This record gives sequence, C-alpha cells and structure tokens, in this order.
Amino acid sequence: MFQVRFHGRGGQGVVTAAELLSVAAFAEGRHAQAFPSFGSERTGAPVVAFCRIDDKAIRLREPVVSPDAVIIQDPTLLHQVDCFAGLQHDGYILINTGKRFAELGLAEFVAKFRPERLCTAPATELALKHIGRAVPNAPLLGAFAALTGIVRLEAVIEAIAARFPDKIAQGNIAAARAAYEIVKTREVAHA
Repeated sequence: MFQVRFHGRGGQGVVTAAELLSVAAFAEGRHAQAFPSFGSERTGAPVVAFCRIDDKAIRLREPVVSPDAVIIQDPTLLHQVDCFAGLQHDGYILINTGKRFAELGLAEFVAKFRPERLCTAPATELALKHIGRAVPNAPLLGAFAALTGIVRLEAVIEAIAARFPDKIAQGNIAAARAAYEIVKTREVAHA
C-alpha cells in the first residue's frame, strides 16, 4: 500500500487533491481511498488530507501516520506543523515552492533522504498562470506523477477532467502538465 499525506491550508484544494489522486489511481484499476482531517474549518487554517493506493481492497480507516509521500501545499507550514512525522528516509517529499530545500532551512533534515525523491515545484505560480487562482493542487498532482510514477499523468488529467467543468479543467490540466514537465526535466542535485 502506498500512503500519501497532504498538508496545506483551507482554500488551497488540499482535500480535492487527495480525492483527485484517489480517482486517478482508481482510473488505473487500483483501489484507493481519500479523506480529510480538519481542525477549524476556515480559509487559511491548516488542513491535512490523506490518500491510500493499493492493488487490493483497503480496509484501514485511520489517518496516515507513516506516509510513503508527503505533499506540502503551503511551505509556511514547514516550521509550524510537523509535516514530516512518520515519513521514512526512503519516502518522497514534494513541496510547493520555487526554492530549494536548503533555502527552506531543510538541508540538514533531508540529507538522510534519497535525493531523487525530494522535489520542489512552483505550483502556486503555475496555478496563477494557467488557472488564474492560487490553488496549487492540480500542478502538485502533475509534479507528484512525475516524481513518483505511482500514477500516470494521463490518469491525473482524467481525474481533473471528470471533476471540473471544461474551462476550469483545461486550466488545471495545463498547470498539471507544466508541473509534470518541470519535475521530469529537473536535475536531482537541485532538489
């Protein structure tokens, strides 16, 4: 089973990101589940959402405490919330920023991780460019597909197209494709 934990703030599409990832996995013939965990339900409040993907039925229903991947939609949470709790050193880290891990004050922390599994992507910038709103979820899913290979970009696109009206879907798809290309062409040493 592959488990993903999303960290972000209310209004950034954290819950939608987990749902879209589960739909993408389902479209590829796998079992998936997605669910949120809310504190205070208001725009800007920290939000956590979870997604599990497996080739067999998933019976677990509790929050993901040992994720295989962490997606951080808001880098301001890095030093406010323990976003990396339970993540093993062979896990994936994807952060919504154009900065490198060292610039985020994480160089020492990520030194134990596999560099090819560490990635930053300017998802908010891509969302603003392609969607016109600072909602980084779709670009981060494109980046996630490129980073992990857990789901294909085509499945992410299919999930986005099924969820949103055509005009909104097209912007989100363009942002996801752009993030996918950025991650695919990045140099791992820059992670």
